[in-house]
Amino acid sequence: MGTLGLPEAFLARMQAMLGNEYEAFLHSYEEERSYGLRRNPLKSDSAEFEAKMPFLLKKIPWAQNGYFCNRDAQPGKHVLHEAGAYYIQEPSAMAVADLLKAKPGECICDLCAAPGGKSTQLAGWMQGKGLLVSNEIIPSRARILSQNMERLGVRNCVVLNEDTERMAEQFPQFFHGIIVDAPCSGEGMFRKNSQACEEWSEEQVAVCADRQLMILENADRMLLPGGRMIYSTCTFAPQENEGVLVRFLRKHSEYRLIELPACEGMEHGRADWVSAFGGVPDFAEAESGRMHLEYSLRLWPHRLSGEGHFIAGLYKEGDSSGRVDDYVHAGLVRSKKTGKNQDQEMIKGWENFADEVLAEGRDTLQGTYVIFGDYLYLVPEQMRTLNGLKVERAGLALGQWKKNRFEPDHALAMALRPEDTKYSCALTKEETERYLHGEAIPCMDKNGWVLMSYEGYSLGWGKASGNMAKNHYPKGLRIQG
Repeated sequence: MGTLGLPEAFLARMQAMLGNEYEAFLHSYEEERSYGLRRNPLKSDSAEFEAKMPFLLKKIPWAQNGYFCNRDAQPGKHVLHEAGAYYIQEPSAMAVADLLKAKPGECICDLCAAPGGKSTQLAGWMQGKGLLVSNEIIPSRARILSQNMERLGVRNCVVLNEDTERMAEQFPQFFHGIIVDAPCSGEGMFRKNSQACEEWSEEQVAVCADRQLMILENADRMLLPGGRMIYSTCTFAPQENEGVLVRFLRKHSEYRLIELPACEGMEHGRADWVSAFGGVPDFAEAESGRMHLEYSLRLWPHRLSGEGHFIAGLYKEGDSSGRVDDYVHAGLVRSKKTGKNQDQEMIKGWENFADEVLAEGRDTLQGTYVIFGDYLYLVPEQMRTLNGLKVERAGLALGQWKKNRFEPDHALAMALRPEDTKYSCALTKEETERYLHGEAIPCMDKNGWVLMSYEGYSLGWGKASGNMAKNHYPKGLRIQG
């Protein structure tokens, strides 16, 4: 290891790349890194959010809903975090998803999605309309991804645990937009993640570049003509950034790079680094002019308040207007544990619950009913069949058929606002903390399900009886001590 415990070969390459900026780059490793959080637009608008936040916030210029925040304020331990009011995210990482500009009603994929920062950001753009497929190949990370989607109240997301080749087989020319935040050598996170620094090697950089190209090839198979794709990494290595783009664009003349807007402190991609550091020694100047690598962006820790990132936008030429959607609606799926009669009882139980508890206009909860075991889900109508896929989250969990009665799921509570229900109970901060610990809470004089909330943000369910509400906050989420 060399200066500041960083790999010698890494330092030598960075010095060759940065020249006079190298010392400023090194100095950034001695500075305190920036800390950020991102407003969840599914829960509140910006004025309401800023008025209710107990932290000192400063807008992040490259993220529509992003804010710098003081780490010492410990926003991850605040009750509003548990309510899904915001997502804690590294500031530079917030630049990626906004650049896709996902639209309500589209089919969007986050291909390497855990822990969920970019997926929850995409969900905010989509406003619950359309289909968001968030995929993560590592099972434990897929579970964390699913938990974050639930906490932020995302209704229209299916979380999968697949490799990208299997995804490409299941979703040929299906998505309007795809984010490929590719696994990389993690050079941009050395300041944040010492393990990435310890595992780094020049050989690993080459392995990552080949894997990134493979993921891009699979993403291409899933992208509709006329669709767009964002490719990003958290590494400085040109071999994993501009070099991967050159290798991909050489094989795919139907793609062109999209010129991305640069905020102060960002730098455009560098074509001159491709032959020198990018693993493509035969890269020619003529290719440089055709590929427009300068349309991509580099985020440097010594130029802005964030870690290192690389971002490129790709547009796939072609017209999909005449395409006939071959959606295969998931339909009503029954496991071996249930039968037709129980399925119908469960759906009837949900409908009775909805009539009793939800306010008028619940038709905003749209989709296809799917049953897994004793659980009822609502899957976006655009979703292809779930058969044969490793599914971590099948859309919005409505509830469970439990002892011949319907019990609403916590995910449903988080996807609702207090005004979406006939019965909600606004808690004080002290009552909220008691609720999150699992205690019963004084409530309205009523018998039945009540949505518990704090500052207008949903927390979970309580079941009222008399003047008390039995706590139905999930035991696995309860705050201990």
